[in-house]
Amino acid sequence: MKLSQFKFNLPDELIAKHPATHRDESRLLVVRRKCGSLEHRTFKDILEYFNSGDFFIFNNTKVFPARLYGNKEKTGAKIEVFLLRELNPEHHLWDVLVNPARKIRIGNKLYFGENEELVAEVIDNTTSRGRTLRFLYDGSSEEFKNELFSIGEMPLPDYLNRAVEPEDAENYQTIFASEEGAVVAPAAGLHFSRELMKRMEINDIKFDFLTVHNGLGTAYRMIDVEDLTKHKMESEQMKISAALCEKVNKAKDANKNICAVGTSVLRAIESTVSTDGHLKPRDGWTNKFIFPPYNFTLNNSLVTTFHLPYSALLMLTCAFGNYDHVMKAYHEAIKEGYRFGTYGDAMLIID
Repeated sequence: MKLSQFKFNLPDELIAKHPATHRDESRLLVVRRKCGSLEHRTFKDILEYFNSGDFFIFNNTKVFPARLYGNKEKTGAKIEVFLLRELNPEHHLWDVLVNPARKIRIGNKLYFGENEELVAEVIDNTTSRGRTLRFLYDGSSEEFKNELFSIGEMPLPDYLNRAVEPEDAENYQTIFASEEGAVVAPAAGLHFSRELMKRMEINDIKFDFLTVHNGLGTAYRMIDVEDLTKHKMESEQMKISAALCEKVNKAKDANKNICAVGTSVLRAIESTVSTDGHLKPRDGWTNKFIFPPYNFTLNNSLVTTFHLPYSALLMLTCAFGNYDHVMKAYHEAIKEGYRFGTYGDAMLIID
């Protein structure tokens, strides 16, 4: 397929700036992927579509406060630094993006914090905006990270076009986040409340977790080639345990519904699923790029949010839910005023 096939007109006012007051009270558009029929519901109604023994797979990654604002030595120029990943805990090395990049060269020092108590030196260029920073800190890795994260703020998507608020520290994190490493929240999981997950237990609907540390590339990097076969995805770290595989494969063999909560989970599954439709353990990285047409062999339902035009996440959703059905659902969602983006409403794609 072509990039231009994933264009649609999204009014700015439909991009959600804030989440619903209660996690499970956003709107839910249910799409039947076999026939394309649509149902308008509330998210907490989702369990009506599942039965005892069905299995949900969540992403338990935890977003860290990745955005820092600092000053360049001598000139005092204001610099934004976006932490991508820790390269070496012992030496406090980080892979980052800087803005404006043209002002930042190897050897420059950057100062962070109200009293400029944290200093970093640029030691390498990685991409046009990418740099490797070495933070000059005398202390343990744990002490350093506490200091670093106390200065950083939650990395809300730029398209929200607003300042970070204190509530975002909780709102931009799933209730089951435990494995630190993401700079993008697994948005579909944000809709699940403690009450809803308790109801899952009561109804004997099973669930467990894998880990995908969502990066900027998958969620927000612009695809700049019309021929999608020429697009290269950035790699994301992932981990699928043997224990999860055993549970999921048991449910699969019992013909239970397997639901991926989020495109990050779906992508991780498809990065390791075997030809017979069974999940295999994995501890490594994935750069898998999925777009229509594509044959899925493990899960038969997906919870996701409403994505922006041209995004890789929209392409993956269309691959799972049928391109025509999903695009029809998107046009219906726009007509009915559904909210798009990380803090927006949700979609359930099911047989």
